[in-house]
Amino acid sequence: MTGSPKTIFSPGILYALLAYGAWGLLPIYWKLFGSTPPIEVLSHRIVWSALFLVGVLGLQGRLAEFWKLWRSPRLLLTLFTSAALLSFNWGIYIYGVNTERVVETSLGYFINPLISVLLGCLFLKEQLNRWQILAVGLAGLGVANFIWEFGQIPWIAIILAVSFALYGLLRKVAAVQPMAGLAIETLLITPVAIALLSHGATTGTNHFGSTVPLTLLFIGCGVITSLPLLWFNNAAKRLPLATLGFMQYLAPSMQLLLGVFLYHEPFTATHAVSFSLIWAALVLYSANSFLKTRHTTSAKLPENRA
Repeated sequence: MTGSPKTIFSPGILYALLAYGAWGLLPIYWKLFGSTPPIEVLSHRIVWSALFLVGVLGLQGRLAEFWKLWRSPRLLLTLFTSAALLSFNWGIYIYGVNTERVVETSLGYFINPLISVLLGCLFLKEQLNRWQILAVGLAGLGVANFIWEFGQIPWIAIILAVSFALYGLLRKVAAVQPMAGLAIETLLITPVAIALLSHGATTGTNHFGSTVPLTLLFIGCGVITSLPLLWFNNAAKRLPLATLGFMQYLAPSMQLLLGVFLYHEPFTATHAVSFSLIWAALVLYSANSFLKTRHTTSAKLPENRA
């Protein structure tokens, strides 16, 4: 008995909405830190995430899987590199949010899937079809329009897109479970975070312990980093990849809306043109991915019925 589609997919959709919704609302959390230096916020995010993730793995009875990964020096080197990329991505994102550039951070995560397609082509020898080429071209036009009209490169958006795409590429090569992998990544980079916090304590510039609300916010960094990942893992187990891929645009869409309507950042005609080109690219990309997945599934149906 396989159950009805509603029974199968409702929990998956709920988990996906929780994960992408949480990521979409993250700017609100980072804004609460006010003028706290992004590097201090990032350091606490790394340390508390490491502690929380290891605790979750312990509660799930998965510490054996966790310790097994430490026995491969080559894998650890890959994960240290991916950890550096992820930390850089986190830091730039926090900086972008707290310097009134939420709209630009959303642009970065809209571009990210298309950068990932390019990296797959360059490093994994994946072939681009004409629709994917057109999608990447449209996104490129969107960024070019932004640069032409404003006379400046949206470097926060580009760094976010490229760093996270490179991170995804490394994690694809490493082939480890998301939760255990992220726990090791945060632990590997934790000594650097502790060194930065120690320097702040020595110079008297740290804010941890200065007020109860701020201290709780620092500790909460581990929860708001790890919970969406748990939800995402549950969604990934229950939803087709095409559905999950389409839903990923919920997070940057929410960030864009927050930037424009809650934080009153400018959204000019130039923004509208650039975002429209990128949205058109994403529609092409998503539709193409959906049709490819559907075609692959249909091709397997006779085999499954045998």
